[in-house]
Amino acid sequence: MTILPNFLMKRAALTPNRIALEMEDRSVTFFELYRNSLNWAGKLVELGVKRGDRISLFMANSLELVELLFALKNIGAITVLHNLRLTSKELFYQVEDAESRFILVDDEREIGLKESKEFMGTQKIVPVSKVFRLEGSDLTVVKEFSLEEIDTIMYTSGTTGFPKGVKQTYGNHFWSATGSALNMGLHEEDCWLLAVPIFHISGLSILMRSVIYGMRVIIHKRFEAEAVHQDLMERQVSIVSVVTTMLSGLLEQLGSESYPPSFRCMLVGGGPVPKSVLEECMRKSIPVYQTYGMTETCSQIVTLSPDFSMSKVGSAGKALFPCQLKIMLDGMEVEPNETGEIVVKGPNVTTGYYNREESTSEAIQDGWLYTGDLGYVDEEGFLFVVDRRSDLIISGGENVYPAEIEAILVSHPSVKDAGVTGMPDHRWGQVPVAFVVSDGEKEFLEEALLSFVREQLAGYKTPKKIYVVERLPRNASNKLMRRELLKMLPGGVGGH
Repeated sequence: MTILPNFLMKRAALTPNRIALEMEDRSVTFFELYRNSLNWAGKLVELGVKRGDRISLFMANSLELVELLFALKNIGAITVLHNLRLTSKELFYQVEDAESRFILVDDEREIGLKESKEFMGTQKIVPVSKVFRLEGSDLTVVKEFSLEEIDTIMYTSGTTGFPKGVKQTYGNHFWSATGSALNMGLHEEDCWLLAVPIFHISGLSILMRSVIYGMRVIIHKRFEAEAVHQDLMERQVSIVSVVTTMLSGLLEQLGSESYPPSFRCMLVGGGPVPKSVLEECMRKSIPVYQTYGMTETCSQIVTLSPDFSMSKVGSAGKALFPCQLKIMLDGMEVEPNETGEIVVKGPNVTTGYYNREESTSEAIQDGWLYTGDLGYVDEEGFLFVVDRRSDLIISGGENVYPAEIEAILVSHPSVKDAGVTGMPDHRWGQVPVAFVVSDGEKEFLEEALLSFVREQLAGYKTPKKIYVVERLPRNASNKLMRRELLKMLPGGVGGH
């Protein structure tokens, strides 16, 4: 069992006066961040939080959210992070599945959740202001972290349609930060701009790096191109994490200007960057690092550095130093340039899914994670992702699983069969579209189904359009062939 000191306690001892976080007009040193996290931890203990409890956070990016994250680590509780775009029905499923003791929410979310039929009468929902008003109890601080212990849980939807809780250990976070530093180097003056949600692994991993590296982080509540652009130009930012839609917005803001010399890395995840965008970045001397990763790998596991961004267009790069990668087909490792399943291994890879032994043993074999994504590795060891997981749609950086939407559509009394696929979209990269077979009234069916889906799923999962068709393309074993769905569009779009 590997033991390390409590990350933030150690960082506050090493560089107490260094700035840890900036948000709006507030800045917090590492010493202040640790002191505040101890203060919150005492209040949480008074609330009834104990070591090993799962505590759900349903909060927007804020300094309070960061302090609470580290407060829970001081107690030894497990943090469950939830996507703010979820409906109350989706959130309820995840909270029940994780067996969370409390749900800590921003004040403005309390009423809406408590009035939803799922959470009616529950005592679990606690607004942050209520915690803040507590006196605080005595606290036994967890001074050491076992790297094997679970720190956080994040939910990811699967091909079955039901989200699964990905367990992320202290070791996963530590090695994710280490792998990133070994790849990009660590500069004394580094500053990472965080404008992605903290409830996503890309956002959370920036905070973990901040504490492990002793690096300043500027937090934005949400991504707004103009505000992010201003900070990149004026606040000595060296790294920012984005998805392609965010990058396009920043390029528009930049116009004919160029970023200051302090800026050294545009880290782009959530699917490959179009060649035209990469070419524009090259013209403007923007160092783009494309990356491949997932919740299960605790952020990036493969990264392409700018030196290869044009010679290896479309590649996600090579596995980071602590990580390994291979391509498997029918139980055998394949030759270069042969397509198969991307299989990865490393100390940043999850130990499995919370309370899902079957899913865990399917996904992880001999320490190797079978990602479900298809790809190939060229002769020089560069990974090319051919297809994201089993028909996964990536819309504006959010993962959308067709099976989850299909399950909702089929539960509607007028729908006999449903198929969902991704359609190319200029703004979002892809958007979901649905095809349904109905034996009921066709008139107004699309509107009825759209509002039916909206009630149960987050907005970004709602199909852009629903088409009523005679039948869906299925193969001999009755498996839905999602690839064929786009051909059924009026005017027929062939393939992705």
